[in-house]
Amino acid sequence: MKRSLPFLGFRFLALLSSMLVPCVVLTLMGYLLWRGLPVMGKELLFGRTPPLDAVFGRAPVWDGLWPACVGTFWLVVLTMALALFPGVGCGVYLAEFATPRQKRVLGSAVDMLAGMPSIVMGLFGFMLILLMRRTVLPDANTCLLLAAACLALLVLPVLAASAREAMEAVPASLRLAAAASGFSRSQALFYLLLPAAARGILGGAVLAVGRAAEDTAVILFTGVVANAGLPSGLFGKFEVLSFDIYYISSQYQDQAELLRGFGAAALLLMVSCLLLATARGLERSFRRRWRGKA
Repeated sequence: MKRSLPFLGFRFLALLSSMLVPCVVLTLMGYLLWRGLPVMGKELLFGRTPPLDAVFGRAPVWDGLWPACVGTFWLVVLTMALALFPGVGCGVYLAEFATPRQKRVLGSAVDMLAGMPSIVMGLFGFMLILLMRRTVLPDANTCLLLAAACLALLVLPVLAASAREAMEAVPASLRLAAAASGFSRSQALFYLLLPAAARGILGGAVLAVGRAAEDTAVILFTGVVANAGLPSGLFGKFEVLSFDIYYISSQYQDQAELLRGFGAAALLLMVSCLLLATARGLERSFRRRWRGKA
């Protein structure tokens, strides 16, 4: 049967679109690495401060990315500490215990939260601080803990969706085997189902870490500042890599500062690619184990 001209035209456009996406991604990544890799080194992280003095906090770093790297680390750790249990718990409940009506209601709520713009989440955190100032805490201010809490709300749908998909992907035969062996529902969940779904859940957690490390809109309103130095505590100001990229690119004074911004972008890009590759590897391993797919 001869294929019609419209079909061939659509096929060509589909092929062109499929080639456009990787070309754009490779071009963007190549440009950032081309500009950023040459400035990678000790000076990019520590500037003129001795590395050991910077690592142990004995001397401030004013012209390097080390405080932003430390701030990014603690922001991600706090975010995952706040979001991991409720996110995974929500996904497990939806997959194992929720009634069809609860699945519709809770699933819709998770989807709405996933579609919430990050700038709105940042404004929510800022308005929360204003409310607390006028009510119970007159000295409340934006800080690392507030930014982590807002980011936790932002990544919670990622954790819930990945946990739900991982639990639902566990073969029914495993549940039948648990019931036949006399396992209670809680025993089957903790000793069989959760270990079986662990890699899929962990893959979602890695993606959530990447989202928390990359987002800038939330932290703009919740405590990040330029040249804050190392985080002084949960209620102090902080720096992160994503904000440093934004600040340097908009306020740079010379070519050296601009190159430092490219170096920060390349560093964040490599971290994001590493996290994404780890998540994909865990996901493929999970599917290969329980579904027999490569």
